[in-house]
Amino acid sequence: MLLKLFVIVSMLAIIYSLFSSFYFMLRDKGEGDRVVRRLSWRIALSLVFILCLFAAAQLGWIKTGSA
Repeated sequence: MLLKLFVIVSMLAIIYSLFSSFYFMLRDKGEGDRVVRRLSWRIALSLVFILCLFAAAQLGWIKTGSA
């Protein structure tokens, strides 16, 4: 249950970061660096999410494959 909550919260944070960077891209019209910061956060969140999923698979918290 805790792993499912982690996945949902992580995905919501990644999606929020993506849409907020799109909003700032439209609003700032190329001025400022808010878009770059938001997209950097999205990349960092995605990397942490993938690493956590990999670690969970290695620890046996989630099962991989069809066996």
